[in-house]
Amino acid sequence: MAAPSPILETRDVEKVYAALDGEPVLAVSGVTLSIGEAEFITVVGPSGCGKTTLLRMLAGLDTASSGEVLLGGRRVEGPSREVGMIFQAPVLLPWRSVIENVMLPVELFRLPAAEYRERAGALLELVGLGDFFKKYPFELSGGMQQRVAIVRALLFDPKVLLMDEPFGALDAMTREQMSLELQQIWMARRKTVVFITHGVSEAVFLADRVVVMTPRPGRIAKVIDVTLPRPRSLEAMGSAAFGQLTTQVRLLLDTQAGGL
Repeated sequence: MAAPSPILETRDVEKVYAALDGEPVLAVSGVTLSIGEAEFITVVGPSGCGKTTLLRMLAGLDTASSGEVLLGGRRVEGPSREVGMIFQAPVLLPWRSVIENVMLPVELFRLPAAEYRERAGALLELVGLGDFFKKYPFELSGGMQQRVAIVRALLFDPKVLLMDEPFGALDAMTREQMSLELQQIWMARRKTVVFITHGVSEAVFLADRVVVMTPRPGRIAKVIDVTLPRPRSLEAMGSAAFGQLTTQVRLLLDTQAGGL
């Protein structure tokens, strides 16, 4: 099969921060990566290696110190509606209902509410929240709150979905269920996804390719292809092929940690 056309690229990207003491901190260095349309990419690496910094540069929320980030062949200069971002916390306003939280960006941009409300309803049905339109965040589980955040990010039909450890605060069983649901959403919508996680099994389960990063300054140690068939069930985690892939990722992470 031919490789998918690149929609998101980084070319020799570096990010340097100025610390409070005035000393420069090199967070990310020499990252070159090409991500194809409808690819699901996961990124793993030790804490502090620059995973979130990389994601923020992809989103246009942060600017590379050198190198460039391209979206559809054009340099990323700032945030775009073509890119949806989901953070570690769902960031829902407690005084607004589910549908009102989803529709908040529509209000902020003063867009036609009727058109987007219909789309929001369809997306909430897709993620199993069709009966929760009028519920408030305190009435939802953590997983349900993250589904609301996913719907809000998908509302403008972005080409790319960036996810910064969105399931990190959930318990193990809920994380597995959310991985299944995210896979279902991805297969239905075929968005390009970049997903940051500390979970090796989660990274392999979701990905077409796993990007393994080094300790700070974050560089790409290796990109591992995941050719397991889809849709993937939780039973796939018990297969020999899955075990070989997770072992490969863990060995890479252990090797990098040993070089500190």
